[in-house]
Amino acid sequence: MLRLTEIKLPLDHRPDDLSAAILQRLQIRPEDLIKYTIFRRGYDARKPSMIWLIYTLDVEIKDEAAALARLHGTAHIAISPDTSYHIVAQAPANLTERPVVIGTGPCGLFAGLLLAQMGFRPIIVERGKAVRERTKDTFGLWRQSKLDPESNVQFGEGGAGTFSDGKLHSQIKDRKHYGRKVLTEFVKAGAPPEIMYVSKPHIGTFKLVGMVEKMRATIESLGGEIRFNSRVDDILIDNHQVQGVVLSNGDKLSSQHVVLAIGHSARDTFEMLHQRGVYLEAKPFSIGLRIEHPQSLIDRCQFGRNAGNPLLGAADYKLVHHCSNNRSVYSFCMCPGGTVVAATSEAGRVVTNGMSQYSRNERNANSGIVVGITPEDYPGDALAGIEFQRKWEGRAFELGGSNYNAPAQLVGDFLAGRASTKLGTVIPSYTPGITLTDLSTALPDYVIAAIKEALPAFEKQIRGFAMHDAVLTGVETRTSTPVRVKRKEDYQSMNTHGLYPAGEGAGYAGGILSAAVDGIEVAEAVAVDMLASIKTQ
Repeated sequence: MLRLTEIKLPLDHRPDDLSAAILQRLQIRPEDLIKYTIFRRGYDARKPSMIWLIYTLDVEIKDEAAALARLHGTAHIAISPDTSYHIVAQAPANLTERPVVIGTGPCGLFAGLLLAQMGFRPIIVERGKAVRERTKDTFGLWRQSKLDPESNVQFGEGGAGTFSDGKLHSQIKDRKHYGRKVLTEFVKAGAPPEIMYVSKPHIGTFKLVGMVEKMRATIESLGGEIRFNSRVDDILIDNHQVQGVVLSNGDKLSSQHVVLAIGHSARDTFEMLHQRGVYLEAKPFSIGLRIEHPQSLIDRCQFGRNAGNPLLGAADYKLVHHCSNNRSVYSFCMCPGGTVVAATSEAGRVVTNGMSQYSRNERNANSGIVVGITPEDYPGDALAGIEFQRKWEGRAFELGGSNYNAPAQLVGDFLAGRASTKLGTVIPSYTPGITLTDLSTALPDYVIAAIKEALPAFEKQIRGFAMHDAVLTGVETRTSTPVRVKRKEDYQSMNTHGLYPAGEGAGYAGGILSAAVDGIEVAEAVAVDMLASIKTQ
């Protein structure tokens, strides 16, 4: 197979135009083309009046060797790489030890899946509930202001990514093509096949729910076990070697191989690890506010007269501004045609996040407008960032009315330094509801100052971004974990053998795809170490 890149065609091109482009690029006759598949399709919308689709194709032709010799040195033609997944180990039939995976977010789910596919029969423990029960509890907060601290946007089967835009693209270096393995498994579980080739694939919450259930069934069919309502309250360590875990119901699971895929909000688990002497360190993260605009405004600014084209879908954006106070402000977790959601996991706090369905057809676009901070902003021990987050989440709870309403303000009022008293044309999507107020005390002064400087700068890139009626909702604090559970090159904890910190919660991923890839890599490390342990016994 040959890999052809940078095939550029108009947005309204005909299907036959792809074949014609292949024939022209390879200088072959129609009868020499056997077949082709689309590996990637993106778009170039730098000029909204003329948007191009950009294809990467895998092509099968007659006499490939002769074509390669003839076209030697021609740009954008190469042999297609092998992107299929090959397992690195197979468990022996008499294996008695079972690895334990903590967490069923993307990282834990894929770590468990890979271990099951390799025959290691993992036990996966999840503090929250199965995904459909969890969904009901999450709606309880959104619709009735009732929070279940163990079953919410952060905790439960599928992890925090289940209630998100379901983005499946990442900037990680993926030389082994593990991202293809992730996408392939998602398609097997019911994801739209187009996620295999569109440049910015996404799934959306409702589709993710069914997919997670099917992946659970696959793990169980391969000998894996999943236990819900099973919070890990303690970790058993002897002479710096993991020996197992203790669950909230008192059960003890013995294992010398434990994958720690707890997500960025398992604050009590971080505290327990700290008490047990597992090496942790504070790390940078970001905090800010959610902003909402009409999706139609973003579509027009990004796509011009092509707004609404089904091949383009709802437009997104990615913005960055470096401020005069040396802070960086950037858009985070942009959700086209989505909603702002209540994402707290602790009583007496307000946390916001963004979510979209697969259709992305809600009236508003939203994203986090967040400011980078470092451990220097919250001096203390490895857990100081958690208390920093809690402080501002508690302040948001107070400003919202202490009933899980979120504090909100119009952009025009925010920039003018006055409290908002009524909404304009943009109707906020956050539920349970919003309380209009002055957000100037919702975050540290340097964060507010940075956002005030950044919004007019973003206006220069997207006309209307700083419109008076756009709505800011607070606060966004859980962009990433404030704690890194540091690991060595073999993926094990710096000072606790057999403990494998993984995914977003440990500080090694940032999104569904990167967390899932990390889960695969960690599962491989566990499998290799388990086999090595057997050989030395």
